[in-house]
Amino acid sequence: MLSNDVAVLTPGGSCEALLLTPKARVIAPLVVLRRGHEDFLLLTEPELGERVRSELLRSRFGAKAEIEPEEHTSHVVFGGEGIPTDDYGPPAAEVLDAKLTVTVSADELELLRVRAGTPAWGREIDDRVLPAEAGLTERAVSFTKGCYPGQEPIARLHYRGHANRKLRVLALAEVPEPETEVVYEGKSVGRITSAAAGPDGVVALAYVRREVPDDAELAVGRQIATTLH
Repeated sequence: MLSNDVAVLTPGGSCEALLLTPKARVIAPLVVLRRGHEDFLLLTEPELGERVRSELLRSRFGAKAEIEPEEHTSHVVFGGEGIPTDDYGPPAAEVLDAKLTVTVSADELELLRVRAGTPAWGREIDDRVLPAEAGLTERAVSFTKGCYPGQEPIARLHYRGHANRKLRVLALAEVPEPETEVVYEGKSVGRITSAAAGPDGVVALAYVRREVPDDAELAVGRQIATTLH
């Protein structure tokens, strides 16, 4: 059912994966933790838990599998042990149900995510976006495992073509609103999805047409944006 090869995980191992529609639209992004030989924990956004459970139950058929909801609290730890994550740039891990003192604010964490070019559910990831456009095929898709919903369009795009747009990290002077149009040479070429301000200025994530040069100056509202490399 999932886009990545979770069967190869050893107990304690984890990977990213996607639950997809047959047309390769994202139902939910997941982190899969193999807690035991027959015990997998699927971590996703709180609002997606019941949708994931219902999709898996509906497709269970004759398999002898129990699918039950669990709730956990989660902290991101930099330089510590836990479930590894590349979402924020520097080496980090997700730690479940630990009593930890918060030392990085939500705004600081969001700034790190945007700088790292990591897509988030409800912002960069929704039913308008293909996994390849968000850079998810590199981190959450196996091209050697067996069939799963959405595999055919994922493989066809990977082997025979390319996504028409891709996620870019932009540098700006001011924080733009989500869905602000990105314009190049008078033509609409994309849209802003997230933005965050830090000591060194404003950064934003945007979907931009693939043919737009990486060094192009882009108009975002009344300001000029450039791609961070």
